[in-house]
Amino acid sequence: MIILRGIDTSIFSTKIRKRFALRLSNYIRGSSIMSFKEEKEKYLKMSREEKMQHYKSDITTLEQILTLPNYFQKNKGVRVSSDLANKLSIWQGDITSLEIDAIVNAANSSLMGGGGVDGAIHRAAGPNLKKECATLNGCSVGEAKITGGYKLPAKHIIHTVGPRGEKPEKLRECYRNCLQLATDNGLKTIAFPCISTGVYGYPQKPAAEIAINTVKTFLEENREKVDRVIFCLFLQTDKDIYEELLQT
Repeated sequence: MIILRGIDTSIFSTKIRKRFALRLSNYIRGSSIMSFKEEKEKYLKMSREEKMQHYKSDITTLEQILTLPNYFQKNKGVRVSSDLANKLSIWQGDITSLEIDAIVNAANSSLMGGGGVDGAIHRAAGPNLKKECATLNGCSVGEAKITGGYKLPAKHIIHTVGPRGEKPEKLRECYRNCLQLATDNGLKTIAFPCISTGVYGYPQKPAAEIAINTVKTFLEENREKVDRVIFCLFLQTDKDIYEELLQT
């Protein structure tokens, strides 16, 4: 039985009630879609000063993150020189604080939020992120889909679903598809978490090798389309692994 502003629709025929229910459902869904679209555009058009009023914690700008040559010179006393190295960074911190074009969410296939990085991104972005994700029909392993960033400092979120266990080709697809989606949308700065190395059980060093090699290959082929790729590392063990691999 459906109640509409005090009207008992049980007096209508079954056919009419079903038709009414469908129209009501479509209306609610349409209103929800319009709601997130308006919010998405609002945040994308905000000035930096306006958007800063919505941040829940301190932000980190691109200028505060060292490129690889500067990072290794400062922290290790090691010289690293190449054109590509100037487009790469390793940074240990909260990915939701980054004020860049796009951050990558290590999502689950529903795209409706979860634990770890996924949950943190949804909480920081606000409820409209889930509304937009609900229209994307989920995401397969290796795929990537893009949404607005809403209350995040980042303008956009690129969601990807990593493999469970050690599946190199699927993990390569995650990084490659995220980078391709970013460049297709004119986004020049992007940050990756360590995809699949948490509860999905991908060994850290093999995952880091795939991440670095996939990004390197993409940058070689799309040098002018990307300004910076940031490997956002939460664990000290991940940081040690990336430092070791990127020095070579």
